[in-house]
Amino acid sequence: MTDQGGDGRLVLRLRYTKLGKLRWLSHRDLARVLERALRRARLPVAYSAGFSPHPLLSFGLALPTGCESTAEYLDVRLEPTPGLLEAGPALPDLVRRELGPALPQGVAVLAAAVLEGSSRSLQQIVTACEWQLLAPGADPAALRRRAAELLDAESVPVARQRRGALVEEDLRPGLLALRVEDPQADPEPSGPQVVAELATGVPGARPDGLARALGIPGALVRRTHQWTNVEGSRREPLDAVPPALVPEGAAR
Repeated sequence: MTDQGGDGRLVLRLRYTKLGKLRWLSHRDLARVLERALRRARLPVAYSAGFSPHPLLSFGLALPTGCESTAEYLDVRLEPTPGLLEAGPALPDLVRRELGPALPQGVAVLAAAVLEGSSRSLQQIVTACEWQLLAPGADPAALRRRAAELLDAESVPVARQRRGALVEEDLRPGLLALRVEDPQADPEPSGPQVVAELATGVPGARPDGLARALGIPGALVRRTHQWTNVEGSRREPLDAVPPALVPEGAAR
């Protein structure tokens, strides 16, 4: 296996979940959970130099506290130990097997891949996220009418707390797509589901603000996709099905 990080180290991208009660963990707390899991799995994570070394981990976009996700990302820089080098193309599956038992319930690695070439930050390449908002008891027809109103509006002001002050932001510039799906035919009806695509980097484009604008502030929110636009191609940073090797910043 060749040098993937430019410094003799390997860069492994992980796609993982954050489900159930763990959705109430902050981004920083979840980072600590993952760091501990990597240590428990005895993976040769590379560390920075200097007086206070830290693991070389690069996290994707922070997930708002209280939201679930099936599309979280983490880039891990690994030292090229003999065991890793001998694994070759099987390295991603090897890491998944070793890491799985060390993770708490609600966090599972869905895919892993070695990155080719120098990798850009996940936060730099993701341009939009897809969200599911589950609204038990809501009227699908009323939700569709409200969704159409939001899409037709020139501005959708939403209020939020920022640094202790109430500020108003415009959701509409970041609202790229919005649709309402009927409840699934489950033994226990789950209610209508809103599927939205929100741009990153737009202050008002937050799923909690969208839920309030739709009139479903208590909806269960889940991130399902993070989209990149690399050389005009719309892709996810990593498919849910684990490829062995992917180009930097792209899926298979």
